[in-house]
Amino acid sequence: MNLDQASVLVVDDVEANRDLLCRRLKRQGYHVKIAEDGLKALELIRAEPFDLVLLDIMMPHLNGYQVLEEIKADSSLRHIPVIMISAVDDIDSVVKCIELGAEDYLSKPFNPVLLKARISASLEKKRLRDQEQAVLQKLQDEQAKSELLLLNILPKPIAERLKAGERTIADNFSDVTVLFADIVGFSQLSSHLSPPELVEFLNHIFSLFDELADKYGLEKIKTIGDAYMVVGGLPMPRPDHAQAIAQMALDMLDATTQLRTNHGETIAMRIGISTGPVEAGVIGTKKFSYDLWGDTVNTASRMESHGIPGRIQVTTSTYKCLADDFVFENRGLIPVKGKGEMLTYLLMGKKPIV
Repeated sequence: MNLDQASVLVVDDVEANRDLLCRRLKRQGYHVKIAEDGLKALELIRAEPFDLVLLDIMMPHLNGYQVLEEIKADSSLRHIPVIMISAVDDIDSVVKCIELGAEDYLSKPFNPVLLKARISASLEKKRLRDQEQAVLQKLQDEQAKSELLLLNILPKPIAERLKAGERTIADNFSDVTVLFADIVGFSQLSSHLSPPELVEFLNHIFSLFDELADKYGLEKIKTIGDAYMVVGGLPMPRPDHAQAIAQMALDMLDATTQLRTNHGETIAMRIGISTGPVEAGVIGTKKFSYDLWGDTVNTASRMESHGIPGRIQVTTSTYKCLADDFVFENRGLIPVKGKGEMLTYLLMGKKPIV
C-alpha cells in the first residue's frame, strides 16, 4: 500500500464536516469517498476496499458506535483501521471506542497537523499489518505445499505421526493383503520407445493404478521400474483388505487390456497377491520412504514373478479370504523360488449376486 495514495472513507452526517475533511485529505494525496450515514458507510465498505475509515459518532439511525461494531464483527472487514471523530470530548466515549476496536479517537474541531499525523500513523500500522499478513499467508502456503508433498510420500496417519515428533516409526500388522504387478516384456517394449515416450507411458499406467488405489481405499507403497506395489489393511486396519485388493487387481487387468503404446503394441500385466502379517515403517531422514517387510511381501512378489501374463495369481491364504465372494481356478502346485512347491490359485472374477 502506498500511503500517499491510500483510500479513505469519511463518514459524517453533516455536509460541511464531510466537505472539509474531504478537501484536506485530497490535498494530502489520498483517494477519498464520503458517506452521509452509517448504513451508506457499511454498504460502501462491503463493496470497495478501504485503507482507513474516519467515522463520526453522533449520527441518526445508525451511530458511529454501531457502525464500528458491525465492522469489527465482520472477519472480512475488521482489519480496516477506524479513527473515530466526535464533538464529544468525553473519556467514557474514548474508552468505549477503543474497546470496540477503534484505532484512534479525534475530538472536533481537530488540529489539521494532528489529523494528518494520526491518519499517517494509522495507515502505517495497517501497512505493517498487511505485510505481516502477507508473510504469514506465504508461510501457510509453503507449509501447505510441504504437507502435500509429504502426503505424496507417506500415508496421512504416518505423516501426522512424523510431524508430531516420532523419530522411529515401525509397526506390526497381523493381517494385510499385498499386491505386486509388473508389465510383461517391459525390456523389449521399452526398447521401442524414446525416453520421453517411456516416461509418459509408465506415468499414464501408474496414474490409472493410483486412481484405483484411491477408489478402493488402498495404500500405494511404491513403484520400481515397471513394477507397482499396493497394500490393503494398513496403516489403518480394515477387515475387507483382501476383497478390496482383489477388486483392484481385476480393474487393473481391465484397464491395461485397453491400452496401446504409440506404436500400437498391447500391454499385458502379471499380478501376484498374498495375505498375512507384515512389518511396516519409515526409512530415511532426508528422503522418507514408507515400506513393508516380511514373508507376505516376499511371497506376493513371487506370486507375480511366477505368474501368468494377463492373470492374477494368489496364495492359499488370500484364496481362503476371498473364496466366498470371488471365482478362482486352482493352478495346483508350482515351484516357487525360495519357497519350494506352493499351491496357488488364479483369480478369475467376482461371483455373481444371486
